[in-house]
Amino acid sequence: MSADSVAAVKREILVRHLETWAPGALRRGRRATYVHGYADADPTLTTAALEVFADESYLARGRELTVIALGEPPEVKGLSVLTVAGDPEATAGVALKAAGASRVPLLGVWNAAPGPGALAALATGKPAEIVAVLPAGTAAPELRATLHEAGFPLVAEVELAVSDEPGEILVYGTTLGKHLEAFKDLLWAVDEYAGVRYRDPGDPERHLIDISLSPHPGPLRRELLARLVEVGSATVTELRTYALTDTVYRASDATRVLHALLDAGAVTRRPADGRLGGDVVISPGA
Repeated sequence: MSADSVAAVKREILVRHLETWAPGALRRGRRATYVHGYADADPTLTTAALEVFADESYLARGRELTVIALGEPPEVKGLSVLTVAGDPEATAGVALKAAGASRVPLLGVWNAAPGPGALAALATGKPAEIVAVLPAGTAAPELRATLHEAGFPLVAEVELAVSDEPGEILVYGTTLGKHLEAFKDLLWAVDEYAGVRYRDPGDPERHLIDISLSPHPGPLRRELLARLVEVGSATVTELRTYALTDTVYRASDATRVLHALLDAGAVTRRPADGRLGGDVVISPGA
């Protein structure tokens, strides 16, 4: 049952994201490209993704969405898919070039950790995005660094956990800050499934967090305090950005936690009074 619940959460996150991405991408330009790497590794997830595109109600006249599957995808009625056999690391660049995907909105979904070859091909999109599903126990920080080097400066990671054991990790990379914010909002808005909780890969205490629009602030509290110890002091804007880009939380969650830390005397602020605006400097408490 736990494995089924994790699969359901992955499906809902991906489907919700695609339902937003497709119409948004086609509002930005006349063409967009979606590519699914290792399409045969998780047929259920691949099918759920492709079925989003089978409904063409979001396609305005004169707009074109190219769908590419690297591997052997399940057949989805009513959808034309460019299927490319072979190792996605070797075929991604060729397939995307043939589809004319350079400098158009491009989203890749990988049922495995993408390597440098695939990431270089995906980064040619404008804007470019990737969602990758990593096996339990994967070292997420290594992929984060690889994504940064490949041209995806904004990355989010979340572990889908059902126990103290490591769970699968969902990684999202993008070139646009507003897309990262939207993905984080989506993460916390999905339905709760029996036994599935989130874990922040950056939390050394590996605290399990219930999926909620108002998530438990404990891990973020620890991470913000650790950040302040590391840097000495930071503005509210810098801490909000840190929460967005380096934790599983949203920028708005950081504001909520900072208010609580100030009330508890765990941190200090400069100036001492007034609204907690973005330029207020936060320092560790005495």
